[in-house]
Amino acid sequence: MRRAPIVLTATAAGLAAVLSFKPHEPALPSAAASAATPAATATTPAGAGASPSGSSGSSGTRTATGDVVPTQYGNAQVRVTVTDGKITKIEPLQLQGNDPKSVAISSYAEPLLRQSALAKQSAAIDTVSGATFTSASYEASLQSALDKLGFKAADGSRASTSMPDIQDHHGGPFGR
Repeated sequence: MRRAPIVLTATAAGLAAVLSFKPHEPALPSAAASAATPAATATTPAGAGASPSGSSGSSGTRTATGDVVPTQYGNAQVRVTVTDGKITKIEPLQLQGNDPKSVAISSYAEPLLRQSALAKQSAAIDTVSGATFTSASYEASLQSALDKLGFKAADGSRASTSMPDIQDHHGGPFGR
């Protein structure tokens, strides 16, 4: 009988802790972060001339922000950095995140999409299974950023800029 107040107090404290728990979603940068950054910037060493084509021996580092590509699951936008005619960095500024499932899909797909683009040195990248809209919008934003820099893939490949129909988006590891 003496333990009852202790058990009740501990139960109430545990319940309060559970009810106050707030899960954390992966943080993805928003468009506000890109608003302060110009759409394209070029930095070249002194005396070096910048070439409009990313594959024709241009020197220096140039950065461009791709167009915002809206989908029914949220927007996608990337920033690309090209150094000495090679894609060296791709940063997601916005990815689909209208709901927890979209956040999970984007978080899973983005590293795979970035890896594909860096390996291919092009925006014509592989679609991630289960992330059709994320893949297509990432690809379109990346291609627009590369276009702003005048970057041409060595093999001449370009991204497809068409968005899939809703019927095309199913299956995969996340079922959307």
